[in-house]
Amino acid sequence: MTLYHFTLNGTPVEAEAEPTQSLLEILRTQFKIISVKSACAPQGQCGACLALIDGVPRTSCSLAMGKIEGKKILTLEGVSEEERALYAQAFQKAAGMQCGFCTPGLVLRIKWLTDRARPMSRQEIAEALNGHVCRCTGYVKIIDAVELIYAAKHGGQPLDAPAEQGRVGDPLGRYQGMALALGQRPFVADLDVPGLLHGALTLSPHARARVISIDTSKAAALPGVIRVATAKDVPGDRWVGLIYKDWPCFVAEGEEVRYVGDVLAAVAAETPQIARAAAKLVEVVYEPLPPVLDPAEAIRPGAPQVNPKHDNVLSRSILQRGDVDAALAASAHVVSGTWRTQRVEHMFLEPEAALAVPLDDGRVHLYTQGQGIFEDRHQVASVLGEPETNVYVELVPNGGAFGGKEDMTVQAQTALLARLIGRPVRIELTREESVRMHPKRHPMTMDYTVGCDAEGRLTAARVYVLGDSGAYASVGGKVLERAGGHACGAYRIPVIDIEAVAAYTNNPPCGAMRGFGVNQTNFAIEGCLDLLAKKVGIDGWEMRWRNGIRVGDMFSSGQILEKSVGLERTLLAVKDSYYEAKAAGRAVGIACGVKNCGLGNGAIERGYCQMVVEADGSIGLYSGFTEMGQGLMTIIIQFAVEVTGLPPSVFRPQINSRFELAGGATTGSRGTLLAGRATIDAAEKLKADLDAGKTLADLVGRSYAGETIIDDTTALGQTKNGKIKTHTTFGWASQVVVLNEDGAVDFVHSAQDVGRIINPQQCEGQLEGAIHMGLGYALTEELPCKDGMPVAYTMRDLGILRAKHMPRVKITLVEENEPEGPFGAKGIGELGLVPTPSALAGALEAFDGTRHQSLPMRDSPAARAIDVGQLDDAERDQWH
Repeated sequence: MTLYHFTLNGTPVEAEAEPTQSLLEILRTQFKIISVKSACAPQGQCGACLALIDGVPRTSCSLAMGKIEGKKILTLEGVSEEERALYAQAFQKAAGMQCGFCTPGLVLRIKWLTDRARPMSRQEIAEALNGHVCRCTGYVKIIDAVELIYAAKHGGQPLDAPAEQGRVGDPLGRYQGMALALGQRPFVADLDVPGLLHGALTLSPHARARVISIDTSKAAALPGVIRVATAKDVPGDRWVGLIYKDWPCFVAEGEEVRYVGDVLAAVAAETPQIARAAAKLVEVVYEPLPPVLDPAEAIRPGAPQVNPKHDNVLSRSILQRGDVDAALAASAHVVSGTWRTQRVEHMFLEPEAALAVPLDDGRVHLYTQGQGIFEDRHQVASVLGEPETNVYVELVPNGGAFGGKEDMTVQAQTALLARLIGRPVRIELTREESVRMHPKRHPMTMDYTVGCDAEGRLTAARVYVLGDSGAYASVGGKVLERAGGHACGAYRIPVIDIEAVAAYTNNPPCGAMRGFGVNQTNFAIEGCLDLLAKKVGIDGWEMRWRNGIRVGDMFSSGQILEKSVGLERTLLAVKDSYYEAKAAGRAVGIACGVKNCGLGNGAIERGYCQMVVEADGSIGLYSGFTEMGQGLMTIIIQFAVEVTGLPPSVFRPQINSRFELAGGATTGSRGTLLAGRATIDAAEKLKADLDAGKTLADLVGRSYAGETIIDDTTALGQTKNGKIKTHTTFGWASQVVVLNEDGAVDFVHSAQDVGRIINPQQCEGQLEGAIHMGLGYALTEELPCKDGMPVAYTMRDLGILRAKHMPRVKITLVEENEPEGPFGAKGIGELGLVPTPSALAGALEAFDGTRHQSLPMRDSPAARAIDVGQLDDAERDQWH
């Protein structure tokens, strides 16, 4: 160990460290600086850990302590309060953050940029932010915030306070947004408790192998190690899962490992370094077995069974209506083809982490970032072999999820170690471990045959979809069910034969990711529409106008849509953009999209809310759904304000198990729908007491319960009371993509039916972020695997787009009131990227005549125009 001397936030300090230890690690552990976040460490590719070193921005995760001696280091904690307030206020005013995990690093670079009096165009700002990754926002509103900050610092333009009225439709600032922007609101890895131990996992290096033995003796003997746990130490049920309990939190001796994220052992030690060193000392003897990697091979008779709990066909969803052969034979035009999509990593900025703290009353307090805290509680209690009341669970709003935190990763192992030892334990995954462990977006192969009549009206579709669900079920069966149910997109097709199959393999599991299977089949059906339009002799907009679903039409699943179908209005909204581009000779593509809100398909869905009037005059606003950057906490405040008339500052959203509010995972664009309805129910009861003349002081201690239930949807192929209703409601969208003269993406116009706008800036930000993610999905993003092992872990290798890759965007919000939604609202977070790859594929065909039927479209001019790397130090220094 070496003693290093440097200046931290204006104060001379010293730190003992190994020369190779990162500055990030020392700042966080020895100095408790939490504004620098560990996201991609040690890649230095995302900017979340940014610090100013001798006045120059540097990523602290890639900077070794051996280079720090005598340096001056500035983090956000050392910036003046006046300046900090300006930055936080600008981000609130511009709605420039969502999950907020990347924001403190961005703010520090923006300080550095705006300290200089050099004016910057929006493109120059985007280039200057190229060392940062934001997976949520699409960067548009971040650049808005930079412009506000620059104007305040150099133009003397005062920054007005963010709107705080808080009614439905108002641009209310994000709940806890000021603290979030500055890195003051902690994430799980930022929490500090007395006696904290640190955990690490031993993962399988094989996609398939039999475990002969597990020897933990060397790991246990390492000084500083407190406990090593294996399957033998689990007192309850090792098998967990959201739908099927087919996923062991530890693989035992004599069993098979089924993918490279399987856990063999968990270590708790005094420091993270000791825990990780000990995890490497666990000796596991394997008998490697041939992995099953091709889903088509997996479902053939005689293939090795991947998962002992289920045969290799995880699910099969079938929709049939009419005689497809006859309808296709009678069609004027028929197109056929195979479309393929890739495996995609969520790349949320905050890696998975959990903290478990034993309580004096015998319970364990689990701090989780999961997308369903009550689901986590249920599964963790089962592993511990204890009643659920023994596990008090609390959400720490996470740094992005996009579906990737529905399944547990480290919660059960963390809680088990805390139980075995009787001390607090936290496990944090590295970026590589995160990529290996959590489920991905399904790669799918889709065979389509679609017909239309002479005027271009669709007549019939035969569809076969095969999805690779990997080693464990997760929600893969539901993803393929959703892919099949949405296989005809936003169009009327009277005769259909659809089959969607989810297959087990020894690849990384696949589950929920933003769009939930609809993205994949949208790419195929929209491609078919473009091919048919050419045969008919009409353009893409007209083809979609003739076939788009209206009220009274039948959806793919057989549901007659009786209300809130805004597709027609979204098509009209983008019409001018489409035809103006064509008139100017630009390459332009168009696509439509539809995405359900709520689980549907026969699931009984519940939402709960509890309002408690506290002694300090605040109102605790308890919900069971997860805040993961989408703004749920903010909009439930707005629902409460709309009903009660009380100011938003009164309400304090909380997500924990103080009350029994288990409504399932936050998935399927259901948070707004269910949390909103339940919040309104509770707020109306509070309003009744207020209307009766009582004050909040009179109501201290009073609790108001809100509840909503949806129990009228039907499973695929089934009816209820003679009626098919597979989903409560749907969002509808149309997108136009325009290329420049080089074939790069220049402009995107997205129009989306959101039901009712609850918070306009947050709504726009969700769609901008979705478009940015959709462009990455279309052009560059992919998680390649070799023998079941991911071979890409860095932001660059995974193809994550950056600020400079965001084209000009126009967002049009269409309000088509949803009578079953809260104040007419629908969920919006998923649909925004569903049509993006499809519209871009159409634009690329218009550009050079190439029809792309596989994602990502890396061989396209739009992809070739993209460099997914960040600026190097020399490029950054040009801004100095």
